[in-house]
Amino acid sequence: MDDVREVSNYVAAMHHGLERLREGFPLSLRLIREIHQVLLRGGRGAETTPGEFRTSQNWIGGTRPGNARFVPPPPDRLMESLDSFEKFLHAEDLTLPLLVQLGLVHVQFETIHPFLDGNGRLGRLLITLLLCARGALHEPPLYLSLYFKTHRDHYYQLLQSVRTEGAWNEWLSFFLEGTEATARQAAETAVELLRLFSEDRKRIQALGRPASSALRLHEFLQKRPLMTIAAAADELQLSIPTVTAAVRHLMDLEIVREATGRSRNRIFAYQRYLLVASEGTEPLRPSLTPK
Repeated sequence: MDDVREVSNYVAAMHHGLERLREGFPLSLRLIREIHQVLLRGGRGAETTPGEFRTSQNWIGGTRPGNARFVPPPPDRLMESLDSFEKFLHAEDLTLPLLVQLGLVHVQFETIHPFLDGNGRLGRLLITLLLCARGALHEPPLYLSLYFKTHRDHYYQLLQSVRTEGAWNEWLSFFLEGTEATARQAAETAVELLRLFSEDRKRIQALGRPASSALRLHEFLQKRPLMTIAAAADELQLSIPTVTAAVRHLMDLEIVREATGRSRNRIFAYQRYLLVASEGTEPLRPSLTPK
């Protein structure tokens, strides 16, 4: 259940950030705190004050600051660092290419490490949100998480080299190569998802009379591949029994499966969507793979 919750929170955090941006809210420290609260809600790190900047010292690697690989700014210097970070986000006189700016932003955020937990997840999520905020993307198909994880040791080595040696060129080369590789993967994933949606739509249409509500739910799942019946009913303005019946039809077609194993507060997953999409994002958790 924790794995399902973490993936669900990641999706929810991304959508929360995008919705706020569409409302005209700037990508600010306030919004970063909001996104962090959603990201850690009820999942890994939920006990570490989600949505609140840290008030104690943290460190990366080692058992204490004295033997840590890296020690972020102390609490009494944290807001000074975050204020500078926010000003860079909104600087209008920058002449650097957008992707270079994003590479700088990511390093600075991970170096500041403003939360007690979830900094890595949020730092990767911010790359995609910034691409959307700057108009480079309309939807978030570009996640560098898998690239960073595939090259985990080199990624951490380069971050540390920037901090200790100012090795920006090496880091930016890595970041730009990762962006190119991820963009190619995202394009391939998009084609595969469109094919999947089309095939599943045809299977649903063959249901006959129940197809109408099932098709509406299928469209909803294309935006929210992890859902509850209550959330779908509210969004689609359908009754709980109608959505429950539609879910049952999609389960019979093996398009959707229940992901928690519980009888209450269940979460349903568009499983093949998640399997395809996971190849360009975080590795899919075992609890979401088909049995």
